[in-house]
Amino acid sequence: MVRRLTHAPLEIAALIEETGDGGSGALVVFVGTVRDVSDGRAVAAITYTAHDALCEKVLADLEANILHRFPVRRCLIRHRLGRLAVGEASVLIVVRSAHREVAWEASRAAIDELKLRAPIWKEEHLVGGGSRRVPGVPLVTKGGSGERDAPPKDPFR
Repeated sequence: MVRRLTHAPLEIAALIEETGDGGSGALVVFVGTVRDVSDGRAVAAITYTAHDALCEKVLADLEANILHRFPVRRCLIRHRLGRLAVGEASVLIVVRSAHREVAWEASRAAIDELKLRAPIWKEEHLVGGGSRRVPGVPLVTKGGSGERDAPPKDPFR
């Protein structure tokens, strides 16, 4: 089984090699990294947690959906869990297609959908001490319509 969630550092070169395809003229790699400021507060690190089984399914479905919606040849998504320091990669999306325009669009759609659908939560560890949890994706939706319950509950409380 392919694991899309990992506690190990993300391997960009390995995913580029895995998606190698002579028919693709475009390769787009999106790397999301931990930044040092959030909402005006200095951040030292972020701890990512997830509902592992559900998140693995969401990420697999998202990859399949991107392949269905866009004329791309490959789409792989990986997300790191655990405590990450500023500058470390937290998410990696690799898209290959025949042409660059569609690869850019598909990559953007993948990260936008991941942010909306993947049950991944983060706790920001602030410089000088303390931490705060960032509201994430709720685990339920209203009536199967895809409309999210509002406001999302913090899974850490």
